Amino acid sequence: MANFKYRGRDHGGAIVQGTVEAANEGSAAETLLRRGVTPLAIQPDSIGVNEPPKRKLFEPRITSSDLIVFTRQMYALTKAGIPLLRAIDGLAENTSNRRFGKILKDIVEQLERGRPLSSAMASHQRVFPRLLVAIVHVGENTGELEGAFLQLSEYLEKEQETRKAIKAAMRYPTFILMALVAAVVIINIWVIPPFAQMFANFNVDLPLPTRIILATSNFFVNWWPAMLVVTVVAIGAAINYVKTAAGKLKWDQWKTHMPVVGDIIMRSLLARFARTFAVMLQSGVPLTQGLGLVAEAVDNSWMSRRINDMRRNIERGESLTRTARSSELFTPLVLQMIAVGEETGRVDEMLFEVAGYYEREVDYDLKSLTARIEPIMLVFVAIIITVMALGVFLPMWEMMDAYRGR
Repeated sequence: MANFKYRGRDHGGAIVQGTVEAANEGSAAETLLRRGVTPLAIQPDSIGVNEPPKRKLFEPRITSSDLIVFTRQMYALTKAGIPLLRAIDGLAENTSNRRFGKILKDIVEQLERGRPLSSAMASHQRVFPRLLVAIVHVGENTGELEGAFLQLSEYLEKEQETRKAIKAAMRYPTFILMALVAAVVIINIWVIPPFAQMFANFNVDLPLPTRIILATSNFFVNWWPAMLVVTVVAIGAAINYVKTAAGKLKWDQWKTHMPVVGDIIMRSLLARFARTFAVMLQSGVPLTQGLGLVAEAVDNSWMSRRINDMRRNIERGESLTRTARSSELFTPLVLQMIAVGEETGRVDEMLFEVAGYYEREVDYDLKSLTARIEPIMLVFVAIIITVMALGVFLPMWEMMDAYRGR
């Protein structure tokens, strides 16, 4: 949990302010409303938050694998009845990641001072996602901390498998594309110029493909420094634009509409949404608070905006099925499963089924991705080779025909 500073009005209309502990701004607002305070402004309180220092140059990163091992070991230790302090202190001593060990030591110190485990973990926001903290908080309050760590370990493992599968599938087309770009640059700068000099010595009319290739090569030879600078500046500008809120929104939306891989990315996001939401509901997190946390977990600002719209519609009294349908994110089959889950009170089970459905589709698409991309790459390579061959050999054939005609 984290601390939030707030400013609001009480029942009498007087201005009140202070701090409240909650998982996010939405749950902080809910807490204030239950206290009879109408919030006017809520923002994170950085005072007293023990945020870990920035990672040093040679200090190891804390990866998802570290979190998986941590949650899996915490499940085993809590199931065995090991006291929490002793369990975390033991993990801090035995972990292979020194930075993670220091953070676990700090959590132990906070626990010794009487802070709950979820609050201690929330003080390290760069390490422990808010979703993880929220589930641990629910596990503490319900006495099901063991089950919370089991759910988290299974969830993190599935997320890691999906990410690795997507990266592995994209590695081949990325390598081929980079090789093609490098080949075009090398051919235009080092291979074509000798032919251009030879054709110039013959002083003959050149066919159109040859003139195009020679003009392109001449442009590369004379302007490659400017092209390099423009490319670097364009990449830097694009990266900076994507870091802005508007740029990230457009980039995240475009990713879901990319040719060939857009559908795969969209299905993987929907699978993450369904599985994360199911885990939150199964853990006992309230519906609206769970949607707020899921919006962060999907790691896509365009989809996050759609999920937050769903949360606001539910807060206005609409059903989950209706808000899911209005979001236009799900297929009719999935909407039917959500409706059945809402009617039977088993939304979490139905969402697990939805996640499995999308994950199976993503696995199938990833396995067939290479087969779908290879023909496109082959056609592209064939076009480049054909243009290059025609540009080089056509004038040679014409000169040979002219020589034979003498």
